[in-house]
Parts: sequence; structure tokens; C-alpha cells
Amino acid sequence: MPATDETVLAAAPQLALELRGIRAGYGRIAVLHDVDLVVPAGSIVALLGANGAGKTTTLGVASGRIRPTAGHVHVAGVHINGASTAALARAGVCLIPEGRGIFPRLTVAENLRLVTYAVEDSAHDVAEMVYDQFPRLAERRKQIAGTMSGGEQQMLAMARALASRPKLLLLDEISMGLAPKIVADLYEIVAKVRDKGISVLLVEQFAHTALAIADYAVLIAAGRVLRVGQPADVAAHLDETYLGESA
Repeated sequence: MPATDETVLAAAPQLALELRGIRAGYGRIAVLHDVDLVVPAGSIVALLGANGAGKTTTLGVASGRIRPTAGHVHVAGVHINGASTAALARAGVCLIPEGRGIFPRLTVAENLRLVTYAVEDSAHDVAEMVYDQFPRLAERRKQIAGTMSGGEQQMLAMARALASRPKLLLLDEISMGLAPKIVADLYEIVAKVRDKGISVLLVEQFAHTALAIADYAVLIAAGRVLRVGQPADVAAHLDETYLGESA
């Protein structure tokens, strides 16, 4: 990485995710250019940049949804280039995409029941874990998911992800369209996820919100990593990266 504090991340005893020399895009449209990025185990890394910088494409590569044209992807030290999304899910990689990724025509309880097909926990155990952490979902358990508020739907997406017991959680704009209070609640949950040892790579439109809980931050622009470091160090360079956009 062309970064000031890469040694801080690279010195971590274990890396949950490692992208090296990644090039990727869509057809003939190149988006990522030699991207290097690591997520130390048990940490939150915020990936920040203006619209079109390559953030979502980076998450796509990490989740297996986009195959890089060059470079290497490692999850927990295992080379996974070309692995299917299903294989990565079994390895503990879970993506919550922009738009939440729930089943809007099913009830909350039915959304959670579907998780049990991919885990060893029973439907009762999954529901108990989720409702303990998300009391509002307990109140909505019989409600059709698509009729809930945006914040409640995002909570359900988070709950489904956590019920799968991920080792690496990839979050794409979880605050999109939500009220500040709901965003604060969601980020409190993300911090608790990290405290339980789950590694997190998050993309967030509100940079300062992400930096408040992140252990490290990465600035990306035009598909290239510009800076990596502690949140306070990276925050000082937000204005130049966002080119005047609100951070």
C-alpha cells in the first residue's frame, strides 16, 4: 500500500482478510488498480472514499462476488481466488450489501429460520440469540419484513448475518437512508461484534461515523489506495479525498 501506517496493520499476528495487488472491474471497465488492503483479526477497518472510488467493488472481491483480474485474496491466511460465494460463506465471510439483502415478503421469524439451513444452531437458538440482541425484532417477529421501517430492516439484515456466526463481516453502507439515532444504534452493535472477535470491513458514506468505532481506516480514490492508518491520522485527509463532498 502507498500508505503511512501499513506496518501497523501488517504487524498484526493474524489477518482476517488480505488483498494484494488487486485489479478488478466490470467487463472492460477497470475499477481497482493494484489495491492492497488488510483486515487484522478482531478489528474494524473502515474503507472510505467518494462515490465511485471503488469501495463496493473491493467488498465484491472480498466476498467472492467479483473475481479479480490480477492479484491475490486471502481469508484467514487461505488463498481463495476463484472460490464461490457459498464456499466463502462456509469459511465465515458474510456480506451485508447496500440495500440490506433480506427477504421482504417473509416475516421476521421466517427470515431468521432460513439462516438455520446454513448453521448448526436450531431455529429456537437462532431466534433466542437474535431477539436478545435485537428486542425490536422480537416485537416484529410476525411482521412481514418488507413492511418494517428501514432501520428495522437493517437490524434484521444484521441479525441474519450475526446468526450465521461469521468470522469476517463485510458491511456496505449500513446507514443508507436511516435516521441518526438508528445509525448510532447499529454502530453500537458493530462495535460489540468486534469485541466478540469478529473482524469487520465496512464501507460508510458518513466517514466520521465509521472512524469513531474503527481501529484502522483506508482511504481510496479512483480505485487506488491513498492512505492507511489510525482513524485520527486518516481523518485529517478526508477533505482532499472526498473532493469537497460531505464526510
